[in-house]
Amino acid sequence: MKRAIEPGWQLGPDFRTFSSGRRVLVLHRDVAHLADAIAKRLSEFASAGAAGAGNRAGGFRLSVVAAPEMFARRAKRGGLMRFLLTDLYFGFDPRPLRELAVTVEARRRGIAVAEPMGAMVERAGFGVYRGFFLTRAIAGLTLWEFLQTDDDPIVRELVLRQARHAIDAMHERGLFHADLNLHNVMVENASESFAVKLLDLDKAQLETGALSRVRRQSNYARLIRSARKLDPRGKFIDGAALKILSGP
Repeated sequence: MKRAIEPGWQLGPDFRTFSSGRRVLVLHRDVAHLADAIAKRLSEFASAGAAGAGNRAGGFRLSVVAAPEMFARRAKRGGLMRFLLTDLYFGFDPRPLRELAVTVEARRRGIAVAEPMGAMVERAGFGVYRGFFLTRAIAGLTLWEFLQTDDDPIVRELVLRQARHAIDAMHERGLFHADLNLHNVMVENASESFAVKLLDLDKAQLETGALSRVRRQSNYARLIRSARKLDPRGKFIDGAALKILSGP
């Protein structure tokens, strides 16, 4: 792929932009020299039609020789639109590139997010595109997976409080997560303990200061709705867990 002129996304000096035909690929400088190999693998994911990980089956482990393992999330529609458009989006401000810019800024602010590694957008027509968002791979489980597999009450409470702390810090540093749910909170194995990372900022919004109480409550209400939808009988998420996750 050819190096392209930087289009103006607020990414800073750590990212490089490449273009080839209808594709635009933005990569962290640590993997920029592997642009061709990464673009090829992403195209294979898109064309194979295989189901990946995650609640929309759009996540794939991306392994390229001489690169750290990455996680590629294919932008896929939810709701009824998934039957009509699957992975097609409309507009001239592609969501994967916007998510990359938001995630870079969130990380700069010290918010616990997965390390952004890049994004790829492929134009499918005038104002129509498909895309992928890339992060460094995380060794761990989503919070929902973790709560189903770990029955140690002390460890569970520790991780739940870490999740609450990460979300509170996100709010204090001006990030509103429009799709906060138990699938988008990652529990990472960190030495002999755990760390929590927040994922999927494609609908997130950055503000200049701390979020208002109303916006914080909106985020937590969505998180609790997610918990009750996934576990309506409270088998894995009891009242004590809900209280920790319920916000201010």
